[in-house]
Amino acid sequence: MIRPLDRKRPSASLLLALLVTFAIALPTMVVFGAEQANAQEVRERRSIIDLLFRGGRPSKQIKRPRATQQKKRRKAKAATARNDSSMVNIETAVQKLPDAKTVLVIGDFMASALADGLTMAVENDAGIVVAKGTDGSSGLVRTDHLDWPSTLQTRIGELKPALIVIMLGANDRQQMTVAGTKEKFRSDAWNTEYEKRVAALIAIAADRKLPFIWTGLPAFQSPSLSADAATFNSFYRGKVEMAGGTFVDIWDGFADENGKFIASGSDINGQPVRLRGSDGLSLTKAGKRKMAFYLEKDLRRLLGADALPGLARLDSTALPLDDTGKPPAIANITSLPPISLSDPELDGSSALLDSNLLPKTMGLTPRDLLIVKGETVEAPEGRVDDYSWKAAAKPAN
Repeated sequence: MIRPLDRKRPSASLLLALLVTFAIALPTMVVFGAEQANAQEVRERRSIIDLLFRGGRPSKQIKRPRATQQKKRRKAKAATARNDSSMVNIETAVQKLPDAKTVLVIGDFMASALADGLTMAVENDAGIVVAKGTDGSSGLVRTDHLDWPSTLQTRIGELKPALIVIMLGANDRQQMTVAGTKEKFRSDAWNTEYEKRVAALIAIAADRKLPFIWTGLPAFQSPSLSADAATFNSFYRGKVEMAGGTFVDIWDGFADENGKFIASGSDINGQPVRLRGSDGLSLTKAGKRKMAFYLEKDLRRLLGADALPGLARLDSTALPLDDTGKPPAIANITSLPPISLSDPELDGSSALLDSNLLPKTMGLTPRDLLIVKGETVEAPEGRVDDYSWKAAAKPAN
């Protein structure tokens, strides 16, 4: 009878060698498999002590964050840093005066953006308040939606503005009902009626002797819309200037050197920024502020000094006093004592022009007469610049 061969158990040294080989190869296989499968977790490297004394317990898993999550976290941190840095530069708006001048802004959605820009422009001026009286869907064509002449009269009575800012036309590229007949856009009858409506709106401000600014339309992403906007601007400019108003052209601020639409450009500080929205119509915050920048000079000019309370006003009580305690007499200063270049101290004084040598008058010096009025002072007789012609004396008989 043939007995089967007895299987011998492996020796301890052989088992130890196999375990060492497996322990060395295990991390390499894990890392190689992770790289091939782009795994998101790796296993902790196990030593021979772990294999002998900890048995087959699984090793701890170390989670590796996803690359996309890392990118999101970096972007979130960068955005937070930008927000924090921008908040530092924001100035607190001043409290408006009770008698501050009101600027009424009327028009469509472009006028709404202009009102936002003007609000930012005068937020630190205590003497100017911007009243936003716009309607985004309004225009001069659809009087059934909003009749601007009657609406303007109502808002003037309610707000008592010192200045009116108008911006319209972005919604007016549509047919118009004239005397019960629908006229096509840009037809002769359409143009005639549209000019009448522009003039009627301007007349409301002109009849009340209120200064007003009509802001022209900027370029748009649509070439046809830009062409129509340029035509509208010609309508507005002619009517506004005829009525004695101010027309502000902002086209160059939102177009390139060829007059075409640009989405990005320079802000009021000359820095490149995004000016227009992705729709090619709306404006960003920087675009709104830039649009208002074009109006600031005329706005302050029309409002006058009353809108700038920070300016000092000099009257007779603010004039300097002389030795007698009274304001000096007003007289033109025709001459000053000569100054010795070799003796600048002037009898013990440390000043180049001693106050004791200056006449106690408040008037114009020869320099002031020359620069301000363009007048020159006649030279004394006998001085080198005395060019006056004098008749020769007749010889005595």
